[in-house]
Amino acid sequence: MSEDLPDSLIPYDEIVQEALRAVVGRVLGEVQQTGGLPGVHHFYITFKTHAAGVDIPKHLSERFPDEMTIVLQNKFWDLKVSDRHFEVSLTFNQVAAHLVIPFSAITAFVDPAVNFALQFQVQADEEPEPHDVAENDAPQVMTEDGSNVVTVDFGKKK
Repeated sequence: MSEDLPDSLIPYDEIVQEALRAVVGRVLGEVQQTGGLPGVHHFYITFKTHAAGVDIPKHLSERFPDEMTIVLQNKFWDLKVSDRHFEVSLTFNQVAAHLVIPFSAITAFVDPAVNFALQFQVQADEEPEPHDVAENDAPQVMTEDGSNVVTVDFGKKK
C-alpha cells in the first residue's frame, strides 16, 4: 500500500466507534432484561465526566473532573438502557447516586471475568489523565497484556 493515501471522505473511525459503543448498549440491555449479571460477569465502565449528556452528582464530578470508572457488580439498581445512554444507581461511600451516561461519553468497557475489553478514542488529541477507580462496590481487577482488548485508532499519519 502506498504511504501517500488520501484522507478518507468516509468517516470510518466514527462509524466503528459507534458500532463498538453499541456493543456496550446491547450488553447492558441484556443485563437490564434479565435483571442481573450472569455468572461472575462484572463491568468496569470508564467515561468522561463532563461530556455532553452526562448527569452525575456534583460531588462526583468535582472528585473526578475528567474521567471516572464505575463498577457494575454487586450493588447497583435501576439500570435503564436506551439507544443513546444508560442510567444506573450506585453507592459511593454508602451514599446512593443516580448516574446518566451517554454511550458517546464512554472511553472504556471491561469485563475482567472473561478478559474482554473495549477502548474508545478520546475526543481530544491528548491521552486522559490517570484517575482513581470510583469506590462504589467492587475490588479492583486489571486485565493483563494479551487480553481480548479491542483498540481502534484511525489517527492520521503525520
